[in-house]
Amino acid sequence: MKRMKGCKSVVRRAFCWALCACLSVTAAQGRDADSTDGDTPREVAAWLGLGWNLGNQFDAHADGVAAETAWGQPPATPELFRKVAEAGFTSVRIPVTWLGHIGPAPDYRLDSLWLDRVEEVVDDAAQAGLRVMLNIHHDGADSRHWLDIKKAATDECVNEAVKAQLRAVWTQIAGRFKDKSDFLIFESMNEIHDGGWGWGANRTDNGRQYAVLNEWNQVFVDAVRSTGGNNATRYLGVPGYCANPELTVEHFVMPKDKAEGRLMVAIHFYDPVDYTLEAKCPEWGHTARPGKAPEWGGEDNVVRVFSRVKERFIDRGIPVYIGEMGCVRRGDERGEAFRRYYLEYVCKAARTYGMAPFVWDNGSGSVGRECSGLFDRKNGAFFTHSEDVVRAMVKAVFSDDASYTLEAVYQTAP
Repeated sequence: MKRMKGCKSVVRRAFCWALCACLSVTAAQGRDADSTDGDTPREVAAWLGLGWNLGNQFDAHADGVAAETAWGQPPATPELFRKVAEAGFTSVRIPVTWLGHIGPAPDYRLDSLWLDRVEEVVDDAAQAGLRVMLNIHHDGADSRHWLDIKKAATDECVNEAVKAQLRAVWTQIAGRFKDKSDFLIFESMNEIHDGGWGWGANRTDNGRQYAVLNEWNQVFVDAVRSTGGNNATRYLGVPGYCANPELTVEHFVMPKDKAEGRLMVAIHFYDPVDYTLEAKCPEWGHTARPGKAPEWGGEDNVVRVFSRVKERFIDRGIPVYIGEMGCVRRGDERGEAFRRYYLEYVCKAARTYGMAPFVWDNGSGSVGRECSGLFDRKNGAFFTHSEDVVRAMVKAVFSDDASYTLEAVYQTAP
């Protein structure tokens, strides 16, 4: 659907922002933006609301050094975060890679200039009224860097060295931010795996890699809490193996924590990858034409996976958020209609089962594989079709209309 020009465009956009603001206020009515004491998992999900990822920005790296513009994006600006908030998002996840900014053992001193810039962007997002999630991201990508779970699982000396570095890095990050209020959340790591994306040696090593990751999450929690200040009770996110929902259900062990009820489990959801990330199929769900959709991963899979997560964690009082989910852009109206439906369905399912979704945005306005942009990083403007997509996700997460159920979304499939 093309963007309308002139007066109609202004009216339409104003209505969208008003709707987003109304739904967001309704969801958070009566709640202090920085208050999370005593929250149930569903209340934590409501507090986080709808999240957005500043992808391919501070997680970008080249030649072993992380750099904000290494993957072609311009520097993040306060205006970008204001536009994200105006669109109806209430939280932002800022993935950060620390490669090339960590000194040698034993101190592993972080580059102060990199920390300064990260803090500046965190403050920009907070100024826009967004909750902020900060993590360690590609330092563990495919076991190619220092968070090497493949080697750590087979060599205890390597494992101890990794834990020492992880402890030092998180102690410094947490120390820098310990006076920030509860708008800030720390997430230990991203998609830790051995290069097999959950189908590698983790399936045959008698659970060793799972155990190592559980150890690393404990190191993270202990390091953050040790820094005191607001970090003593700050919410922390901890992922399972590869952030895979089913592997997390089966193998994740909740770290021990001095602060009661302040840990959240992180999962990612891109099922089915052939549709969402690879764009090998143009359609998704029960109305897709024969041969146009993946052979698995339809609406029933969303319900099955989210049901398992709910039973394992949420029903036991443990909050869960979907740190990444999304679907790449298509180049035609029908393809975009299915993309919009997919994102609305997954976000509505997340709300139904008690989780907060964070959509992945890598800043790409192109179409096809790995092109997940919603906002133009240069000015915060919507890419084509993105306004409709965001409006659908906002409605899915914030609407309290009793008639707007997951089944109702199902019935609107293209």
